[in-house]
Amino acid sequence: MAFSFSDFSYYLLLALVQGITEFLPVSSSGHLVLVPSITNRSDHGVSIDVAAHIGTLIAVMIYVRSDLIKMTLALRNTALKSLRPNDNILIDAPSLMMIKMLIIATIPVIIAGFLVSLFEPDMLRLVQTVAISNIIFAIFLWHSDKTSPSEHTLSEMGLKQALFIGLAQMLALIPGTSRSGVTMTMARYLGFERLSAARFSLLLSIPVIIAAGCLQVVTLIRQEDIVVGAAALYVAVFSCIIALGAIHGMMKWLGRANFNLFVYYRFALGLVLLIISF
Repeated sequence: MAFSFSDFSYYLLLALVQGITEFLPVSSSGHLVLVPSITNRSDHGVSIDVAAHIGTLIAVMIYVRSDLIKMTLALRNTALKSLRPNDNILIDAPSLMMIKMLIIATIPVIIAGFLVSLFEPDMLRLVQTVAISNIIFAIFLWHSDKTSPSEHTLSEMGLKQALFIGLAQMLALIPGTSRSGVTMTMARYLGFERLSAARFSLLLSIPVIIAAGCLQVVTLIRQEDIVVGAAALYVAVFSCIIALGAIHGMMKWLGRANFNLFVYYRFALGLVLLIISF
């Protein structure tokens, strides 16, 4: 299928928005609201959404591949140990704990997401909601980073802290809050240093993206629109490359600076959205 320059630019813009904003604490919904205004297009189809999520999922899995490998081996060794208890099989306890923490932190948003999907309140889709959420949660991000100590690393996290982060993640169902933003904010309030907060947020994004993708696939099946076109492939590839670059950039930045850059940006974005909503 041939694409015009306009089509190519549109899909590239979608990939840029999805790839850059999925993992940075800047709210993807806040940027997606701007896309129709820039392109004069209102709907790109569920298949493109699925493709974008697949691209970003691959990107984050590439970045945290060492953690994923350790967790996979820990699960395998645990299973082998249960089958052969007398064998000297080493089990990676920290990796098993990470699996438990990710499960604990994911359950709240899955339940909340299901409940929200039953009602789908129109208020949550208003541009004003996205704008105000951006501003409010930018302030929370700034406050958590400004007032909280950086005394804990990811290896010191336990189930209780993971649950608190998971509960905070439910707020991401409000457009404009930013899933990565609220999880990093809560992690900072709990005293975790910036890179640890960001890395746990990245790991936590994997089950959330998979869950969201499954819901979108169900929608595709219901619409009988399971067609993998060139546009979807382009968006998936572009989203993956861009997201991987964004993750590397964010982690490098947080290794030497604070969250203020993201705070200022979100505050400005919220003001812009408020202006265009009236």
